[in-house]
Parts: sequence; C-alpha cells; structure tokens
Amino acid sequence: MIESRAVYFKMPGAGNTDDVFRVVEQRAGELGIRNVVIASNTGKTGLRAVQALPERRVIVITHSVGFREENVDEFLEANRKPILENGGLVHTATHVFGGIDRAMRQGEIPQCTQTYVVGDIAATTLKLFGQGMKVCVEIAAMAADAGLVRTDEEVISIAGTGRGGGGCDTAVVL
Repeated sequence: MIESRAVYFKMPGAGNTDDVFRVVEQRAGELGIRNVVIASNTGKTGLRAVQALPERRVIVITHSVGFREENVDEFLEANRKPILENGGLVHTATHVFGGIDRAMRQGEIPQCTQTYVVGDIAATTLKLFGQGMKVCVEIAAMAADAGLVRTDEEVISIAGTGRGGGGCDTAVVL
C-alpha cells in the first residue's frame, strides 16, 4: 500500500506557481524523480522552473509553431537561451491530443467540422479533472514521443489553467 497526499488550491491560476514548485521539489526528492516536464507557451514559466528546480532535469514543452497564429512561434528566444544555459531542454511539437484531428475539425472542410475523434475525446475526458491535468498528461506523452523521458520511469508533469498566464497550478506524478 502506498499513501500519498494531495495539495489543492482554493483558486486556479498562476498565483500558485511558487507553491507548485515547492511541492514538486519535495515530492521529486521523496520519490527520487529526476525529470520534470512543464508546459510553457512563451518560456516564462519554463525559465522559472529551471531556476526553482535546479536539482531536476527540466523539459519545457511549448506550443507548436502556428498554434495561435500562422507561422508564429510564441516561445520567446529571450527565454530559450537562459533555459538551455540552466540545463533545461525545450521541445516544440504538435500536441498529442490535437494534431491532424483538431486541424480538420477546426478547418474549412465542411464535412469535417465538429467531428470529434479519439484525441478530442481523450482531451475532453481528462479536462473533467481540470485543464491542467489534461495538459500534464499531454506534455508527458509529447516528451516521451520525442525520447526526452522514458516510459518506464516516473516523471512529474506541471501545467497551468488558462492561457498565457505565466504560471502553473497543477503537478502530477506520472
């Protein structure tokens, strides 16, 4: 039997970031977890993570290029360099639960719009536990797909609620 504790915040959002990092560092130490995967659109939260978690290997997962605007990378080069200098990794890729399914559903092909498929169903189901939970699972899968983490080792995955809030409020051992 394994006992553990959960930490719940009164409100979601970026205001919980420092507490998330504190809990992550404590739990990673208890479990001997080396790898932390974190979602970061612009790199602001990713940079905070590498600074707050110097004992961990921090893997920053970004939005894909063109996620919000065609041919635009939201991730700021001003954040990339210090993340890399502090030992972090940055990975940009198509979202596991989105990809071509989302592109078709949101595209201009009339017979495909509003057609939900497996990726959408998985994402929607995970969102029942919170937006951060969905993103935590998704970015861990993205890191594994890229070979940045092993699937037979635990990682801690960190994400936030909302868009571009510059912080996090969810962390999960996976």
